[in-house]
Amino acid sequence: MLTAALIGHIDSSNATQAEQELDGLRQQAPEAAVVLDLERLTYISSAGLRVILRLRKAKPELRLINASPEVYEILEMTGFTEMIPVEKAYRRLSVEGCEVIGRGANGQVYRLDPDTIIKVYLNPDSLPDIHRERELARRAFVLGVPTAIPYDVVKVGDGYGSVFELLSAKSLAKLIAAAPEKLDEYVGIYVDLLKKIHATEVRPGDMPDMKAVALGWASDLRQWLPADQGEKLSALIQAVPEDHHMLHGDYHIKNVMLQDGEALLIDMDTLCMGHPVFEFASIFLAYLGFGELDHSVAESFLGVSYETCQAIWERTLRLYFGTEDAARLDDVAAKAKVIGYARLLRRTLRRRRLETDAGQAVIDNCKARLAELLPRTDTLVF
Repeated sequence: MLTAALIGHIDSSNATQAEQELDGLRQQAPEAAVVLDLERLTYISSAGLRVILRLRKAKPELRLINASPEVYEILEMTGFTEMIPVEKAYRRLSVEGCEVIGRGANGQVYRLDPDTIIKVYLNPDSLPDIHRERELARRAFVLGVPTAIPYDVVKVGDGYGSVFELLSAKSLAKLIAAAPEKLDEYVGIYVDLLKKIHATEVRPGDMPDMKAVALGWASDLRQWLPADQGEKLSALIQAVPEDHHMLHGDYHIKNVMLQDGEALLIDMDTLCMGHPVFEFASIFLAYLGFGELDHSVAESFLGVSYETCQAIWERTLRLYFGTEDAARLDDVAAKAKVIGYARLLRRTLRRRRLETDAGQAVIDNCKARLAELLPRTDTLVF
């Protein structure tokens, strides 16, 4: 790939020279794709635009990157953004020294200042993921779910981040750690938001179908489980009815912020739709499953003790289902654990954790739990 930088003004006075230099560069590697870096381009006239058009005829795969707002506006007004992939320049931010307030599979969330947070994606080529999450957050907001809406995309080191405005908001994790005597109050807020999410209907195709995702997990696990267990796991998931209600997919106390008494949802890249059993499977993992063999895992992740995690899980079940019936709640928990242990087993295997003692212990535990749960589970529906 050849990358050429356009600098300063390009107009009728220097367009011919710029075209000659681009042609000379292109002839050095005629088979290579060409990218024009516009980071230091301050203005381009119609003469310069014609240079880009002729280059595109020779190189249909031409891309333009790092266009400033002013240059991007020129390209947009003249229709270039509809003909050629154009990437805007992103302002740069640093998260050095910033408090980590959330952590997930795809990135970390930092507090930049009292009013602003930023989610930094782990994958340096994360722009498609960022745009996807922004669209999911927009859809949830339009449907009435209180969400933190990202308002800017920035560069952070070699990667990218999404910036959110959350005026003096604090995560429920922080609030519970600071005032454990208010646990019941905060779990009540947490469950109310969860019910609102689950009551929200989504158009088919607007969000990933969690049942299809879980069937993929079961398929991957067939080679790792005894045949009867693998078949039953797939059959149980297949029998879960289609459901077009929203799920968060990673619902825990670090992904719920409290702002002026209102609960707001963050970290929206896991938004999906499906039966609540899939949500409760991820909730179980966040509080208990991930730290089952090493309680410090949950404590480090959520910032509260494993005993508090256990209390949050139990209170969540009681409030959500509106019952103190232990047998009923144990039944719901067992169904969620089937999905949860299957997900954790697949996750651990895919990360090649079987090559470590700790990873092998998780694998063995998941297999043992599934061997215990599957024979006595006839349905995952509650």
